[in-house]
Amino acid sequence: MVQNFGFVKVAAAVPGVEVADCRYNTQEIARQITEAERLGVQIIVFPELSITAYTCGDLFGHTLLLEQAEQALSQLLDATSSCPLLCVAGMPVAWGNSLYNCAVAFQRGQILGVVPKSYLPNYKEFYEERWFASGLAVTGETVDLCGRRAPFGTDLLFESGGAVVGIELCEDLWVPIPPSSYQARQGADILLNLSATNELIGKHHYLLSLLQQQSARCLAGYVYASAGFGESSTDLVFAGNGIVVENGSVLAQTERFVQAPRLAVSEIDVERLRSERRVKNSFAQGFDPKEHPVRRIPFELADVPLQLTRPVESRPFVPADSFTLRDRCEEILSMQAAGLAKRLVHTRAQSAVIGISGGLDSTLALLVTVKAFDRLGESRQKIIGVTMPGFGTTGRTYRNAVALMQALGITLREISIREACELHFRDIGHDVAVQDVTYENSQARERTQILMDIANQTGGLVIGTGDLSELALGWATYNGDHMSMYGVSTSIPKTLVKYLVQWVAENELTGEARDTLLDIVNTPISPELIPADEKGEIKQKTEDLVGPYVLHDFFLYNMLRFGFSPAKLYFLARYAFKGEFDYETIKKWLKVFCRRFFNQQFKRSCLPDGPKVGSVSLSPRGDWRMPSDASSALWLRECDEL
Repeated sequence: MVQNFGFVKVAAAVPGVEVADCRYNTQEIARQITEAERLGVQIIVFPELSITAYTCGDLFGHTLLLEQAEQALSQLLDATSSCPLLCVAGMPVAWGNSLYNCAVAFQRGQILGVVPKSYLPNYKEFYEERWFASGLAVTGETVDLCGRRAPFGTDLLFESGGAVVGIELCEDLWVPIPPSSYQARQGADILLNLSATNELIGKHHYLLSLLQQQSARCLAGYVYASAGFGESSTDLVFAGNGIVVENGSVLAQTERFVQAPRLAVSEIDVERLRSERRVKNSFAQGFDPKEHPVRRIPFELADVPLQLTRPVESRPFVPADSFTLRDRCEEILSMQAAGLAKRLVHTRAQSAVIGISGGLDSTLALLVTVKAFDRLGESRQKIIGVTMPGFGTTGRTYRNAVALMQALGITLREISIREACELHFRDIGHDVAVQDVTYENSQARERTQILMDIANQTGGLVIGTGDLSELALGWATYNGDHMSMYGVSTSIPKTLVKYLVQWVAENELTGEARDTLLDIVNTPISPELIPADEKGEIKQKTEDLVGPYVLHDFFLYNMLRFGFSPAKLYFLARYAFKGEFDYETIKKWLKVFCRRFFNQQFKRSCLPDGPKVGSVSLSPRGDWRMPSDASSALWLRECDEL
């Protein structure tokens, strides 16, 4: 069986259509089914009344049209008898003494079920009650169609091991509580909508908002197919909307107002949706399945090799759109500053103390602190920036640290840690020439002690400079830079820190301050605990030791946000970083990430407070609670098997 990691390939079809020409319409439907099968699609949905066309008007009262529709469906079933796709098309179906606007689900030439439309629009340009009856009360029934007896009702869900599918029609989406809401609560992962809504100025944007909101509320994939060019008859214009949405995000959509048939194809990540539902326990609260019973109709999800067409963001913490990124940076900085301002007011702090290294993290912490003090109307002189040159400090970072503090108008203090560390090495019997973990961590702890003591002297708070990526990897000295009195960036990943600093440089500062920030952005990331090389350049580069932060942040986001396994992380990373990293490099650093993430939990179990600003956080008091002694064996074993 093909490993698809929970992805189901779906298509929203906008076929060619001729009003009341059932034979032509089903030929067009069959043609698009063939094309979808070639593309590896597993589920395809067509527009409302796609076999007859939606705008037949009073022709729906003619027996000939109804007979031709059923005959055309029979021909379509024969033509697709070997097709593994779950197909859903629209047609009028007579049952009892009424006519219903229905969705017919079929696979391999067999009708699986018929779902009538629940809510009929009968206002302005719509007159559906003139021809059709509401299927709202139709449950537990069967209908004779094409010489077959098929389940009939609004209580049908179509279920396979890989997905549960619910169906609603057009107006059903526009009511206060759509049928899809109940279907999702009953386990439907993918919701299909057969529609024939006409186009009006501004209606498309409103429709998109409905689809995004409904898919988000239902934590589901939503596949919407609406009638197109051929339906534009008499007074109405139909644009043809094929749209695929997942949990609020539009994955694919067709071009509107185009005569040619077209498909919107993408992949719904059912595994991700189910993970979201399990974590968000309110999704299942207050719902009694017995009050909305359903019949579950089995179908087979076609076993086809997966080729992703949906976007996989390589930098999920950083919006790709420049306008969104700009707004996001401004909002994040405001949240960080607001959190710190509250802590300063609550503790009646007389100062804020920050170690300034000339690197990205301490720079961001300083910028946030300046914002907080400005908002509180406090003098920036109450911010004490301390640069603490050590064995690995380079001229570039030292100059940037001093220049930044001077440009921002804070109090600058310089305290070298070399002599104190050398004395400490003598006290504990450590050879200064041995540049091991003791050599490195002693420097980090000496700096933290200096900051804590200055905070005591000045009645202040030590502001932490660590970030989310460092916490995930444990790339911090326990009780060294790991510790502070308030960590403003504990939920900011390294890939985002750079953009935040750059945003401030380009939008809020000028002159020397701006130039200094931009140089800091371009400085290699380093803890500077090992002496520089013979040219005075940074020798100890973090990403050479623990791996590229773009990869680690990708692993972190997808593992914590969605609970993905190493195999799925590897699968997605191959798509996201195609042309940037080879497969072996991705695999190597994935294993490092899994090992370090588990082994370094003890550091995260005793973190200082800090504001949560994104959907991923490692606070032991909120988002992430894991035993420090949890085993990484399962994760590492799967890494080895990739």
